[in-house]
Amino acid sequence: MKFLQKYIILAVLLTVALCTNAQDKKVVQVSGYIIAEGTEIAVPYVSIRNESYGNETFAANHEGFFSFVAHVGDEIVFSSIGYRSVRISIPNVDSDKFTTRIEMMPTIEELPVVTVGPPLPWASIEEFNMEFLALNIGGDDVMTAKRNLSPQALASLSKIVPRSAEEIQTFNTFQRHINMSNKAINQNMANPLLNPFAWGQLINQIKRGDFSRERLKY
Repeated sequence: MKFLQKYIILAVLLTVALCTNAQDKKVVQVSGYIIAEGTEIAVPYVSIRNESYGNETFAANHEGFFSFVAHVGDEIVFSSIGYRSVRISIPNVDSDKFTTRIEMMPTIEELPVVTVGPPLPWASIEEFNMEFLALNIGGDDVMTAKRNLSPQALASLSKIVPRSAEEIQTFNTFQRHINMSNKAINQNMANPLLNPFAWGQLINQIKRGDFSRERLKY
């Protein structure tokens, strides 16, 4: 029983000592920016964790700048995907502000070596190289453009390529123009006064005297 009481008293004293020590720690405003090691390129959105204060977490902005409050002696860990984590300890400075620059080293992942076999149906890489160098690709840009713009090529493309909005609008406008022209021609043909052929026939009849009084009597 006495041993248990001593243990409880010791635990209470230790807790009080830790709390007193934490209260005595100096509060510091920590600020700075994060760049890739050996460059001036900012590392954005780095996760910042205070391991000495309940893993309190902060984050740098898109330009790598950060600012948070910590205690002197706190262990701070900077981590980001693709970079090695950086650990610092907040030093005891004269003022209540601490500014630092964090450099993070990019991690380089080495992929396993892949050996490509001989390209089929060639028996060896040397045979493939000979066949490839013997290809007649043709580098004449003018001939290539003429071949791509030939009526046969354009006709083939028109079957598989959908019309654009501009082409549809142009086609509809052209169709409306044709319909209006046909409608106007039909109206002119229906009205003799607007039909040039009817006027020509009338003039010929007048010249022949078809409308003379002598003929009208009969």
